[in-house]
Amino acid sequence: MRSIRPVQKVIDAFEALPGIGPKSAARLAYYLLNVPQEKLTRFAQALENLKKDTKLCALCFNVGEEEFCPVCQDDNRDKSTVCVVETSLDLLAFERADGYKGVYHVLGGAVAPLAGIGPNDLRIPQLMARLKTGEIKELILATNPNMEGEATAMYIVERIKELGLQGDSLKVTRIGRGLPTGADIEYADGQTLTRALEGRGAM
Repeated sequence: MRSIRPVQKVIDAFEALPGIGPKSAARLAYYLLNVPQEKLTRFAQALENLKKDTKLCALCFNVGEEEFCPVCQDDNRDKSTVCVVETSLDLLAFERADGYKGVYHVLGGAVAPLAGIGPNDLRIPQLMARLKTGEIKELILATNPNMEGEATAMYIVERIKELGLQGDSLKVTRIGRGLPTGADIEYADGQTLTRALEGRGAM
């Protein structure tokens, strides 16, 4: 059967999203056909405004609505402890765990040579700039416990050593027990993440 072009365009758009295959994309497109126009318009407007109404935090690069994200604006957070995560989704996972009281640095991904992502494509220079201020006492490397995440953590440690930043004034730790190798942080439950933070070890 010849495809219906407006529907096929929506299917193609959904299929381009991570984790959505052809069948799921088709199901979503045909579901939207049955949604009242009012609801569909609201949905389309929410998508259109997604990037317009959000911005990256000027300090940690988390997603927010103002120059600084809610975590960085919170005076009750320990600004001397910084947890380095790959994405804002990982940050949300730690926030849901409700056991961490420091602040964050969002790298924007992990070193993945096969995908063409090198250290210069991440926010590592900005992290080094934060460390140079001397205000950070502990850096927690909470990249995913997979090959890319481990490579990213090791690269950060090497950069810190090259710059002579690690020592009595800066402790560098890595999240530990509780997270199986190869797992993604965003899918971990709160208790597991809390244990991983508690079991962090020196790098």
